[in-house]
Amino acid sequence: MGTTDPAVLTVNAGSSSLQLHLVQNGRVLRAEQSEKSPDPAGVERTLSDFLDAAPRCEVVAAGHRLVHGGDAVRQPTVVDDDVLAAVRERADLAPLHVPPALALVEACRRRLPEIPHVLCPDTAFHAGLPERAATYALPPEWRSRYGLRRYGFHGLSYAWTLRRAAELLGRPAGTLHLVLTHLGGGSSVCAVRDGRSVDTSMGFTPLEGVPMSKRSGSVDPGMLLWLLSGSRLSLEELRDGLEHRSGLLGLSDGRSGDTRDLVSADDHASALALEVFVHRVSREIAAAATSLDRLDALVFTGEIGWDQPEVREAVCRRLALLGVEPPAHADPEADGAVSRPDAAVPVLVVRPREELQLARDTLGALDDLLQLGDLP
Repeated sequence: MGTTDPAVLTVNAGSSSLQLHLVQNGRVLRAEQSEKSPDPAGVERTLSDFLDAAPRCEVVAAGHRLVHGGDAVRQPTVVDDDVLAAVRERADLAPLHVPPALALVEACRRRLPEIPHVLCPDTAFHAGLPERAATYALPPEWRSRYGLRRYGFHGLSYAWTLRRAAELLGRPAGTLHLVLTHLGGGSSVCAVRDGRSVDTSMGFTPLEGVPMSKRSGSVDPGMLLWLLSGSRLSLEELRDGLEHRSGLLGLSDGRSGDTRDLVSADDHASALALEVFVHRVSREIAAAATSLDRLDALVFTGEIGWDQPEVREAVCRRLALLGVEPPAHADPEADGAVSRPDAAVPVLVVRPREELQLARDTLGALDDLLQLGDLP
């Protein structure tokens, strides 16, 4: 490869998708996305093809999104065998996401052994949650023995969104009080006070919070205990139902977990699914605002937050008590405000760019090691 400015390979493995990006100086040089389940057996060939077709540059590191590292990885961390073993022990915290991500890390290390690989956990943004927001009202011996606490997720998305919101508002991130909401296949809400996460709707796992595409979000734990008793449901049936057959998909009687399909449908179940989703998101936003002294802006991101104006408008209409007004216009062509210029609470929309935050966090983790031109 050439000797131009260094680039970072970012690897974002979802439960049923794989995104590869080559990022240089905050720009994406090449991108590839597959909506199929990641195949570790073929990823080395996929990586070779991806890099061979990319513009000539020096790949200095690879950054891997890690949905949940538990208490083992709470910040961007350079990968070694001990780190992988620690994360593997906690893989059942996010069984849809962590096992395929780890398999891809190992495959990437085989294909690119000469560069450092960095795990960038989605929980890092929330690592400093106040104790009152992070603590579950559970027996202390459970919390101590099993590490039960609220971790929060979508951290890469929120870190990027906070940075962009600060730029759009023309104010330092460390002075802002914001509510951020990531709406997509997975959805959550986050309160940011003085540039730090102080509350969020997801908790110990990415299953808590608002209803999502196929995930239930928060439900009465007593109901789950009842379902598990008396041979009503097995543990596996319950897990499958909560993770794969609930959320918008379940609410719409199986029609779709995609809000675009539900907006265009004309049946009662689809309408109810959207109403429940909007109600729960609005409620979480209002709850998050109680952790702030003021609301400098409401910021939407994620696939739904970015390009689903019907959902944004419906959410904003329920937040008049916070001074939020319905957006004045629908689809932005770039990050920016969708509210009136003189709105009491600006409503911003930020395109999700996890790949750029992955690259930033990867280089940040290597600051002590990375002397450009003197790489391991």
